[in-house]
Amino acid sequence: RIFSFLDVVTLCRCAQVSRAWNVLALDGSNWQRIDLFDFQRDIEGRVVENISKRCGGFLRKLSLRGCQGVGDNALRTFAQNCRNIEVLNLNGCTKITDATCTSLSKFCSKLRHLDLASCTSITNLSLKALSEGCPLLEQLNISWCDQVTKDGIQALVRGCGGLKALFLKGCTQLEDEALKYIGAHCPELVTLNLQTCLQITDDGLITICRGCHKLQSLCASGCSNITDAILNALGQNCPRLRILEVARCSQLTDVGFTTLARNCHELEKMDLEECVQITDSTLIQLSIHCPRLQVLSLSHCELITDDGIRHLGNGACAHDRLEVIELDNCPLITDASLEHLKSCHSLERIELYDCQQITRAGIKRLRTHLPNIKVHAYFAPVTPPPSVGGSRQRFCRCCIIL
Repeated sequence: RIFSFLDVVTLCRCAQVSRAWNVLALDGSNWQRIDLFDFQRDIEGRVVENISKRCGGFLRKLSLRGCQGVGDNALRTFAQNCRNIEVLNLNGCTKITDATCTSLSKFCSKLRHLDLASCTSITNLSLKALSEGCPLLEQLNISWCDQVTKDGIQALVRGCGGLKALFLKGCTQLEDEALKYIGAHCPELVTLNLQTCLQITDDGLITICRGCHKLQSLCASGCSNITDAILNALGQNCPRLRILEVARCSQLTDVGFTTLARNCHELEKMDLEECVQITDSTLIQLSIHCPRLQVLSLSHCELITDDGIRHLGNGACAHDRLEVIELDNCPLITDASLEHLKSCHSLERIELYDCQQITRAGIKRLRTHLPNIKVHAYFAPVTPPPSVGGSRQRFCRCCIIL
């Protein structure tokens, strides 16, 4: 019972104390959750095989994140021995192929969470296998598995309709057709990441909004083809939305964000970096309608002014909620904005790189009201003093963390 609370390293040390402790420490019931990330460089296939034989049906959660020495053969043995596995992290295990998913499909029907990010040999065959053998799958990460196409997504969602989280970042072959399959078959979807899926347009994402009313987190950063139609669809269909990341979506405007803010009152995090058309109007709407806002990125939104920050600083989220605001490369922001943020008592970090009108004095005044805040700012190079005694001190461009 006591040993069941120990981590992997401590269990191994206890196993060396005596024969009696060895038996207790290495009992499979103590090895239900294992994370080998700290030892990734030393983990080879035989280690995984030995662990699977020791743990057997007791093992519920295993992380092999970054263990590049582990391949299909070891994971086949693992799947055969650990048939009650529920959470498996293979992020960065670059040796594995579709054969691993075939093994998981055959032996691990209780699998709920699977992370295959950066396993670039994974193809549509893996998704078909998971669909057939892992019907309880709730969370799947296949980010940067760029061989996956709409055919794989279609096969996956038909057998795993209970999916709640799907991470497709960097799956560059995906088109709107793939999203239509998700919208039609995954009504429980809560989290969807489509970052840098460059072929995605309004048509596909609107289908998601209409079919996935429980959606709480959407990342479409880098999907440069989307327009205000997406924000309207989110506002009309996804009132529970908490996280929206649409960095580098330059076609989005105040009109769309107004509709979104007026309908999605639970928004907590918004990444609007390089949404270059938005103005203070968006900030006014967020300040009125989004009282839970905690993190807001406005970097490279060059039309934002002190007036927008004033409304934000007086808004419903300001006093107790707002924790992070990023204003890098907002050239119209001045020290007046810092004055407006003094009442944001929960503010932990503010980014001000390349805000040329922000001064050290303004930051100092802000810190008198918020002493624990981290301010990241850039200041122009200091003019070097004249040489003294034949030597000259060198000064460089620098990022100041105050």
